[in-house]
Amino acid sequence: MRVVVVGMGVQGPKRRASAGADFVACVDPVRDADYKQLADVPLDRYDAVLLCTPDDPKLDLLRFCISHGKSALVEKPLWVRSEGDITTLETEARAKGVVLYTAYNHRFEPHFVRMRDLIASGELGTIYSCRMFYGNGTARLVRDSAWRDSGAGVLPDLGSHLLDTCRFWFGDVGGEFALSAAHAYENKAPDHVVIASETVRPRIELEMTMLMWKNHFTCDILAERGSAHIESLCKWDTTVFTRRSRVLPAGRPPEERIALNQADPTWNLEYAHFKRLVETGTPTDLSTDLWLHRTLARLGDDAIAQIGASR
Repeated sequence: MRVVVVGMGVQGPKRRASAGADFVACVDPVRDADYKQLADVPLDRYDAVLLCTPDDPKLDLLRFCISHGKSALVEKPLWVRSEGDITTLETEARAKGVVLYTAYNHRFEPHFVRMRDLIASGELGTIYSCRMFYGNGTARLVRDSAWRDSGAGVLPDLGSHLLDTCRFWFGDVGGEFALSAAHAYENKAPDHVVIASETVRPRIELEMTMLMWKNHFTCDILAERGSAHIESLCKWDTTVFTRRSRVLPAGRPPEERIALNQADPTWNLEYAHFKRLVETGTPTDLSTDLWLHRTLARLGDDAIAQIGASR
């Protein structure tokens, strides 16, 4: 499979590296690249596109890919003008036999896969609660970027990862998420947000911020027969998975602890996954993107309104 990378900002070079020998050209209108526009690349030079652009041009670029029979991996979130755009993209991609895949590389974190498999095994029993925290220290960088410090801020950026992880672990999570808190401490757009789903099990609470000076991720799952926990991601530090088995009626639980200190494997694993989808002709499925768009749009409006009311 031959691929073109569009957008050589933060993610583009990572996607180029993960494509390895499949990479044939890069596109960027302002940075040093082989071409300024995707339309400038001869169609017979490539089979698929890795889209690493800001949100605004994504829809038009995906339409271009579909119309020319090119599969595409697009960086999250798949942010378009309306839900109907996502439905249309899925229908047209299936008709053309091309794959559209939205990249959520955290699904390939070793401990995220381990958590998914543990939940699916049923060994924890009934899952009562899941709390995740995701923070980085990008508030100042975002504030200095006109297009990034806008809209719902941290919510679509980090919240999209957290919400996608909920679907990865639990499937259809059922109840609607509601905004618990939104703050713009240093930025124009929200830089600290908490959302939660309290109406069904498991209850889920997701906190995200750009004000965590040491990049960090934590997850705590409480269940009938014990608990499971994740601390940090491979890209930042040693990442630890801890499982504790409940002792009844009370007592110190046996604990299994798995620590990994390794380079981030998610980019290469996700590219290999995308390549398999293309080579096997897997039909495009944007159902998660549709749910994410609907959920993030509603919560984003709520967060913006709350920020505006507090000013």
